[in-house]
Amino acid sequence: MPKRREIPSRETIEVEFKSECKRGPNGALKPSRLPDGELVDTVVALSNTNGGEIYLGVEDDGEPTGVHKDHRDVTQLAALIANKTVPPVPARVSTLFLASDGSVDDAGKQVTLVEIPRSMAIVSSSEGKIMRRRLKADGTPESVPLYPYEIITRLSTLGQLDYSAFPVPDTTIDDFSPEELKRLRDILARNRNSDQALLELPDEEILSALRMTTLTDGKVTPTVTGILLAGRAEVIARTIPTSAATFQVLAGTEVRVNQDFEQPLLYTIEKMREMLDPWNPEREFEDGLFRQSVPEFDRRAFREALVNAFGHRDYAALGRVRVLIDDEGLTIANPGGFIEGVTIENLLTVEPHGRNECLMNALKRIGLAEKTGRGVDRIFEGSLYYGRPLPDYTGSTSANVSVFIARSAPDELFMRMINEEQQKTGEQLSLRSLLVLDALKQQRRLTVAGLSAQLHITDAAARATVEELLEAGLVEARGSSTARSYMLSGKVYSQSGKEAGYVRQSDIDKIRYPELIMKLAERQGGSVATRDVENLLHLHRKQAYRTLVKLVEDGSLVLVGRGGGAHYEITEKGWERIGH
Repeated sequence: MPKRREIPSRETIEVEFKSECKRGPNGALKPSRLPDGELVDTVVALSNTNGGEIYLGVEDDGEPTGVHKDHRDVTQLAALIANKTVPPVPARVSTLFLASDGSVDDAGKQVTLVEIPRSMAIVSSSEGKIMRRRLKADGTPESVPLYPYEIITRLSTLGQLDYSAFPVPDTTIDDFSPEELKRLRDILARNRNSDQALLELPDEEILSALRMTTLTDGKVTPTVTGILLAGRAEVIARTIPTSAATFQVLAGTEVRVNQDFEQPLLYTIEKMREMLDPWNPEREFEDGLFRQSVPEFDRRAFREALVNAFGHRDYAALGRVRVLIDDEGLTIANPGGFIEGVTIENLLTVEPHGRNECLMNALKRIGLAEKTGRGVDRIFEGSLYYGRPLPDYTGSTSANVSVFIARSAPDELFMRMINEEQQKTGEQLSLRSLLVLDALKQQRRLTVAGLSAQLHITDAAARATVEELLEAGLVEARGSSTARSYMLSGKVYSQSGKEAGYVRQSDIDKIRYPELIMKLAERQGGSVATRDVENLLHLHRKQAYRTLVKLVEDGSLVLVGRGGGAHYEITEKGWERIGH
């Protein structure tokens, strides 16, 4: 059966149009079979990128002109693709009939659709050609060779290869810097989160335990992780020249600091943390008898973001880790996009896994990275505890990851609420609880569905979290069943002297119900239904009905109709009531 759908309006990195016609001298179109090699190259390129669709019998401008008769047998075409690709690509092939505008029309031109899945391995043609997709400068897509040096990047993005565990050719244990090995011991000794057992080992055994060395043909050889963490600067420059970093401070367009780093990561991470301090002023806030110093940028969040940038960057790709402090805030960016399965939406919920497992495991044992692998949680907590805007990852692309932390004054009310709750229970609020409270602070009122959509979690998880906060008295509920919504509790508003804001959000003052209903009826041309009131005030049907009856009794509304078509219209008295 032909598929009933419309084709995309243009080519993209995931959509390719292939013509099977040629124009003769008189401008007439004649059938011309697309060579198998060109088709297979495109299949390979899509498979090695994000997957996608090929439309056979469509011109570059999207005009359907018809598929060649040799490509109309969908079973035969699927078999050809599988036979001509290594490993075989399981393409789905189907038939479309399209009108000249690209819409489905059984009387239109016959087009063959080839759907290509994204491969979790490197795919080549049976002739050994390896291709990938990319966008040209003008935004149009093309298929280009995937070069050998890019294969490492591709496999590491898919989580199929750990480049940081590779032995570094032409290096020996003498290529480690004695100063950096001493720095490694110092960090282990003063960091409570480090693996203290490592301190009892000699240097050679520490290097082996952290997988900074490996045996190659019976010889101890430094790994990429080892050279990155504690190699001599000249060895790093020779063997891993992509490991450079930059720390910049801008005031407007004026450059205050612009320092490049080509040293080992242990030195670079420590130095950048020190360089942050002069540009990270603190504010002091009083909370009862206590005073709390709040930095512009949370230091633990900065450390985790910095370590993540170095730990998850693509060391097979050109580029450098960049730390930028400007008038807007703090940006930390690194080459290499999110690894397969990680997106901006699921960043806080996806199972932790990274590009350089060997390097990240070493950083965890040294105590520089979060041992649970949830460093991104700490980055978000650094903003949430102070009621500041959440870290922004929307500047990330397929080629880099960028996190932006905005400059913002702390929300004293939010801080006080969290501190009091934690003092009362003796436990820290979970990240999910903080996210729910932040969402309610920003949106004022949300249902479970609204919370789950905003936080990218399941309805069950959102409901469990918000109900816990309800029991703790931090959140209040309005309505019931599917109309049940949540908001910050009245005591939170009262602590800040914002009782009026609470009344606005809760609508518990019954005097406001009639006012809101009449305003809604006015905006709807003079009428309102029970369902409208349910949605407006988050009431169940009986409550909404009783509220409308009161307005009928005082002469502001009149009931019109019966059953499902019943509604209420504004009377002359009602129009006078709302100022008409």
